[in-house]
Amino acid sequence: MSLWGNELTGEIPSELGRLTSLEILSLGENELTGTVPTWLGSLAKLDGLYLWGNELSGEIPAELGSLTKLTELSLWGNELTGEIPADLASLTELQRLFLSDNQLTGTIPAWLGSLTELTELSLWGNGLTGEIPADLAGLTELQRLSLSDNQLTGAIPAWLGSLTELTELSLWGNELTGEIPAELGSLSNLERLSLSDNQLTGTIPAALGRLENLTLLRLSGNQLTGCVPAGLEDVADNDLAQLGLPFCPSGDPLVAMYDANRDGAIDIGELFTAIDDYFAGVIDITQLFTLIDLYFSGPA
Repeated sequence: MSLWGNELTGEIPSELGRLTSLEILSLGENELTGTVPTWLGSLAKLDGLYLWGNELSGEIPAELGSLTKLTELSLWGNELTGEIPADLASLTELQRLFLSDNQLTGTIPAWLGSLTELTELSLWGNGLTGEIPADLAGLTELQRLSLSDNQLTGAIPAWLGSLTELTELSLWGNELTGEIPAELGSLSNLERLSLSDNQLTGTIPAALGRLENLTLLRLSGNQLTGCVPAGLEDVADNDLAQLGLPFCPSGDPLVAMYDANRDGAIDIGELFTAIDDYFAGVIDITQLFTLIDLYFSGPA
């Protein structure tokens, strides 16, 4: 049943609960009010439930956890409150979960990491707090992850670099701290990376310059230092001008480090950066050993 994109008003009628063979219920983009009905949990054959873009309020009913055949749940753009119910952990067939642009609170549930079929997870525009749970590292099929415009804290997890199917990673508008992990340079399929308006510090990892599919990059509104790695200036839609940082020397990172240290050996901080670059794939083992030699003996 598809009634989306009209100007329907009022509450969702309980009579729809009799449609026990229903596989798709699409009521999005209307002006529906009231709560998300608990009787929706009795529509056991539902594959897709689309209630986005209405004026629904109240909490997400735990009864939706009974819809074990559900592959898509779209409740974004309403006025829903409360925490994300743990009962949704039963939706193991879920591929797309859209709860963004509501007024949800609490932390990002660790059990989301057990929904291993997820390809899209969108929780942006709520009031979620706490750190990004490590359990999400199990979502190896994930292509889009949007946690922006919340109140998340802690560091950007390095394990995000293991989610190699990601095409979009959006974490802007939180309270994230620490450095941008070099491991993000492993996301070779990434097209959109948004980390702006957090409290990030340190330098931009050179490994990000290897993201050849990147078409959008947002890094402004942080406290980044250093220079902009080569390759990022080619990203079509970027905010690099707002960073106020120079571009790093182009070419081989080994040559760049020699050029920067003609009068003496590299310092310990630069050596550790070189080691990080090796593990991120920016330099090879021969270059790493050369830099180690430079650290201990000074340039020739």
